Amino acid sequence: MLKLQHFPIEAIRVPVKRLKTLDQTRVQALAEDILENGQQTPIRVRSDGAAFVLIEGLHRLKAMQALGEDMIAGYLVHARLH
Repeated sequence: MLKLQHFPIEAIRVPVKRLKTLDQTRVQALAEDILENGQQTPIRVRSDGAAFVLIEGLHRLKAMQALGEDMIAGYLVHARLH
């Protein structure tokens, strides 16, 4: 079972392919929702040495960054590299 953790946003790397799917309108809407309700859905990351690589939750990550947050709730998963 995955354990909810808090990760420093600055330690999370977003793969370039993921960034191509970024929708700023969605980020803004999520940021507003997070302001009202808090972060409801954790992101997923995998370990990459001392840092982390984003697996799922690009828009949540960017919304938290836009709000000036330093930490984000998420799950550390053990994803296989292809």
